[in-house]
Amino acid sequence: MSAKGSELKRVKQSRKANARNKHYKTMLKNAIKAVEEAPSGNRQDQYKKAVSVIDKVSSKGVIHKNKASRKKSRLAKVLNK
Repeated sequence: MSAKGSELKRVKQSRKANARNKHYKTMLKNAIKAVEEAPSGNRQDQYKKAVSVIDKVSSKGVIHKNKASRKKSRLAKVLNK
């Protein structure tokens, strides 16, 4: 009986983690999109917010640190265009 109980617990935990990760990924996508679509005067502020979100998502383990670095680098390219 204990195996069934632990299985149910793992399902519950993974659903919670999935929902949490989905929230962070959506937040990340929205931040990146805000930088790319921002007018050039407002782009610097949006970039700072996006970098903060990227670092937060990376520290939570939702994305790998190398992916976070790559995203920040590509956003910097967009910013300096």
